[in-house]
Amino acid sequence: MASTPLDLVLVSTPIGYLGSGRGGGVELTITTLLRGLGQRGHHIHLVAPEGSRLPEGCEQVHLHPVAGEDQPSWQHADPDGPVLIPSQGVLPKLWELALELASTADAVLNFGYDWLPLWLTPRQHQPIFHLVSMGSVARVIDALLLDLARWDQRRLAFHSRRQADDFGLPDPPVVVGNGFDLSRYGLQVQPGGPLGWAGRVAPEKGLEDAVSVAARLGEPLLVWGLVEDPAYAARVEAAAPAGTIQWRGFLPTMALQNELGCCRALINTPKWNEAYGNVVVEALACGVPVIAYDRGGPGELVQHGITGWLVPPDDCDGLLAAVHQLDAIDRKACRQWVECHASQAIFAERVERWIYRGLAPGDGSISACP
Repeated sequence: MASTPLDLVLVSTPIGYLGSGRGGGVELTITTLLRGLGQRGHHIHLVAPEGSRLPEGCEQVHLHPVAGEDQPSWQHADPDGPVLIPSQGVLPKLWELALELASTADAVLNFGYDWLPLWLTPRQHQPIFHLVSMGSVARVIDALLLDLARWDQRRLAFHSRRQADDFGLPDPPVVVGNGFDLSRYGLQVQPGGPLGWAGRVAPEKGLEDAVSVAARLGEPLLVWGLVEDPAYAARVEAAAPAGTIQWRGFLPTMALQNELGCCRALINTPKWNEAYGNVVVEALACGVPVIAYDRGGPGELVQHGITGWLVPPDDCDGLLAAVHQLDAIDRKACRQWVECHASQAIFAERVERWIYRGLAPGDGSISACP
């Protein structure tokens, strides 16, 4: 437990209510920190779009739902495009309430990847911290992040070094990784089983490459996740032999880990610079080796030849060759890596340390925060 508990206001992503799946990995990150920071004795208010619900084990959190239109995701926007503000957008309403609650809090922790919280930070008395959830996808966000880093880089933290490298920061980044409640993931040590793939079903996730590997092997591929782009999903399915894709849907953690744990490997095929790679760690937590493109966060998570295999980006032949080397991986080593590097407790402690250091008296200049 922290020596001095903090009063914290957490602000959820504005692109969908918590529990919808639209927030992707951000939703899991928020859930982990709600539990982890709560267990460390901190007092938490969560400001989130209407429809959000608190995860199990977060009964001590004060939830503040806010009505409004979802903010468009920057992920699929024109990188050089303008800021879009829906007429009844939830984003400004989230921050209106968050700043009101922050008047009696120690700090605000933002999970939304958008312009408004970044712009507000140097203009508010209340300390605002940002756990940045994506790499570079929009010039306007890049510029705001860099301006904020020049003002006080202590307010920014990242999930991986490769993600942070996108932004050309003036100082070494604070990297906190991510964390998982390992009591919700069972280690399954039996070898064999099908191949799996998990994530939002959208072009930047590269599902077609994993499907091509399964098709070449003449076996099915189990696919979990929210179908964000139905037209893309249909194209991928149509290009493969009938029955190759076994759609499993978007499942809660307990159901997902139970099915995922039966796989002999998870194939991870990002076409963009993933900030972290939550599904990679979820698979490892179940003892499932991961075959991943050596791109973005997954390239920092998979220990080549120990917990899985890293393959040059976009190399489907490399993915296929790695499938034939899975017998060399000890499934217990996969779980052990997660226990040492990505538990809920470890992640919450890293985030706590980052906030404490950022709250230390300073003059607004960049301050090292390892």
